[in-house]
Amino acid sequence: MTSAEIRQAFLDYFNQQGHEIVASSPLIPGNDPTLLFTNAGMVQFKDVFLGSDKRAYNRATTSQRCVRAGGKHNDLENVGYTARHHTFFEMLGNFSFGDYFKREAIKFAWEFLTQRMGLPEERLWVTVHYTDDEAEKIWKEEMGVSPERFSKLDEDNFWAMGDTGPCGPCTEIFFDHGPDVAGGPPGSPDEDGDRYIEIWNLVFMQYNRSADGTMEPLERPSIDTGMGLERIAAVMQGVHSNYEIDLFQNLLKATAAVLGLDNIDSKSLRVIADHIRSCAFLITDGVLPSNEGRGYVLRRIMRRAIRHGNKLGAKEPFFHKLVAPLVKEMGDAYPELARMQGQVERILLKEEQQFAKTLDHGMQLLTQAIADMDGKVISGETVFRLYDTYGFPVDLTADVAREHELSIDMEGFEKAMEAQRERARASGQFSVDYNEQIKLEGSTEFTGYDSLEDRSEVVALYRDGEAVNQLSAGEEGAVVLKNTAFYAESGGQVGDQGVLRWDRGQFDVSDCTRESGHHLHHGRLAEGVLTVGDQVVTEVDMAKRQATALNHSATHLLHAALRTVLGEHVQQKGSLVDAERLRFDFAHFEAMTADEIAQVETLVNDQIRANSAVETELMALDAAKEKGAMALFGEKYDDEVRVLSMGGDFSVELCGGTHATRTGDIGLLKVVAESGIASGVRRIEAVTGARALQWINSSEQVLGEIASLVKGSRDTALDKVRSLNERSRQLEKEIERLTAKLASAQSGDLLSQVQDVNGIKVLAAKLEGVEPKALRDMLDQLKNKLGSGVVVLMTAQNDKVSLVAGVTKDLTGQVKAGDLVRELASRLGGKGGGRPDMAQGGGTDTGAMPAALEAVPELVAASL
Repeated sequence: MTSAEIRQAFLDYFNQQGHEIVASSPLIPGNDPTLLFTNAGMVQFKDVFLGSDKRAYNRATTSQRCVRAGGKHNDLENVGYTARHHTFFEMLGNFSFGDYFKREAIKFAWEFLTQRMGLPEERLWVTVHYTDDEAEKIWKEEMGVSPERFSKLDEDNFWAMGDTGPCGPCTEIFFDHGPDVAGGPPGSPDEDGDRYIEIWNLVFMQYNRSADGTMEPLERPSIDTGMGLERIAAVMQGVHSNYEIDLFQNLLKATAAVLGLDNIDSKSLRVIADHIRSCAFLITDGVLPSNEGRGYVLRRIMRRAIRHGNKLGAKEPFFHKLVAPLVKEMGDAYPELARMQGQVERILLKEEQQFAKTLDHGMQLLTQAIADMDGKVISGETVFRLYDTYGFPVDLTADVAREHELSIDMEGFEKAMEAQRERARASGQFSVDYNEQIKLEGSTEFTGYDSLEDRSEVVALYRDGEAVNQLSAGEEGAVVLKNTAFYAESGGQVGDQGVLRWDRGQFDVSDCTRESGHHLHHGRLAEGVLTVGDQVVTEVDMAKRQATALNHSATHLLHAALRTVLGEHVQQKGSLVDAERLRFDFAHFEAMTADEIAQVETLVNDQIRANSAVETELMALDAAKEKGAMALFGEKYDDEVRVLSMGGDFSVELCGGTHATRTGDIGLLKVVAESGIASGVRRIEAVTGARALQWINSSEQVLGEIASLVKGSRDTALDKVRSLNERSRQLEKEIERLTAKLASAQSGDLLSQVQDVNGIKVLAAKLEGVEPKALRDMLDQLKNKLGSGVVVLMTAQNDKVSLVAGVTKDLTGQVKAGDLVRELASRLGGKGGGRPDMAQGGGTDTGAMPAALEAVPELVAASL
């Protein structure tokens, strides 16, 4: 069976057993900011297991794309060199949310493997947790598993979501590759061999663990299983390594063809074939290469692949050419990959080109480090800095070191790497105590779409994070209501403000947030006493709500216009919508031109003037996607969603926010700023309505003042400013020419100040009226005139000292300019450095210049 056939067979089997087939969630977890990437099939269902999310089904099955290349789960350096390590893999899973439990889960797994897949029972080995007598009995007495192929293990067979929360024992199924492969069964001393390979893990979530370690039985025990597609494909295709399955073989062949290689046995080819999967899917799901967080991990994976391509002889960018073969292999199962093919290719190509420059920069830094070092070993910290900060490969550093008859401190490098891994593991672990979250039955009903006032009942009160029965005047806290007209912060829209009123009191609401399905009204009790069970009237600040709603609707129009002007690769990366303005972050790899911004403004304002109705519909999530509704980045949606349409099909998005009634209500949109906030992420800031008119009026006023200053009118101000700017450039060039002429004249006079230090000509001088940037030209002139010697020049400007030092090539073995500058700069209260033949620096102590210049001959003599 092919990998695609196995994937489909798994989904079909569990669908026949009453499981809803649920699409793979993105690689960026939408419900867990503590997790770097989606690394298991259960991640998208975590809130369901915790009881804070309800689904229309209680059985589910998925083929979930996963990445393990950072944080707690990070085996990046092993990928390509072992049979089963990957940065990207697919996890087949079946889930029960309080429906069936151990007996059915075990029966489904055994039936699928032995009957649907046809695996012989005598080749399968089963493990359970040593305390799980129930699972052991089911396996042996009902499934007929032989005790000779059965193990009871300890920590390897107990699973937990984190330090707290749902947990329970698990049972694993292993495949026996046969006696020709080294290794023993699970639980034996030689279990680390490759003979017995785990293919399926069934987790029985039956406890809730609190912070003190106490485990209470869950009211609705659940099932979470995971089977790696690549592993089961290797078993079904009769191969031992995951890289020998059909999917990888095709990618390996495509990679070899791109690189002009005749065979596919190289470990470097395996690295590249694995990494193109993770890189392409990460970009598809909205991750962009950067120097931090998820983007940093993506960049590391990319550069590792590119470096292995270079090892195989790649002279030109190649990695982006592998997206098409990947789409051919996996595009049917994941159509979003096919839709994003062009954008993925562009991003990979740009990163390849940038990495080529990084390699050049790294070589310069390494050459400088070698020139400045003492001894024969490049420090581990230097190797790590080149690798971690500049992406310079360690093996390339070692190659350069060998050329200079040097070695590298690998032990020091590994220590630095391990420290980084510890930091990554610490940042990648769950850090949330799930038992500390608000636990209330039901949820708050939001009634604010139709009215800004409502009558409600106080369900709960919180002060300093603790549940209380009553709040008194002057106290700050949070109020939970049965129903409310207050919108809770979500989707980039800020929470509403306003008041809660009752006969003898008032609570001023400064913000409204949402947690575990409930709206929390944050604020201060202005007067009276508020008690759980009291009846209140909710009154939302109408002006702020209306202004916020207009900005939110404008954001939707802006998003659609950006995709029209820039391309469909534009994806939302974040937004902020309040009463004052709107801010929209989106994926795009270069700054927008003035013309593109103008086009976007025109499209949005055309829609505003059209004054079309803003339409909302409630429908099933799948139906919304079929209609073309866009799901916003990082948002989590229920099975029934709210679809917002403006201008017919101009903008169709899933959105639970509040909006204008008609597009004309927005009045006007004006983009006030466009900037880059991260690699591949741009930000637009805009204002609407009255705020837009205020901005335009303010700009008009500034233009009028500029026109007055340049003695022109509004119509001629631009030409006047251009003329003044050109005149300023001409004057600057004239100043530079005169300064250079003065410096050249001084250089002839300076030769009379040359001293002899043990047979070496040394010139140390202070220059007057010379620009700092002219020092290097003078230095070169003086070195040429000396033929052989050492030159140190200083000048002072605006209470700052600039200095340069030069050593002719024949003397760099005895005197190093970098050493001279470092010492002199320290005496001047500054720092500096550079190459053996030329270095520069500066300081702030102008009074120390004479003493520093007098010390130059002594410093030269000391270096001989």
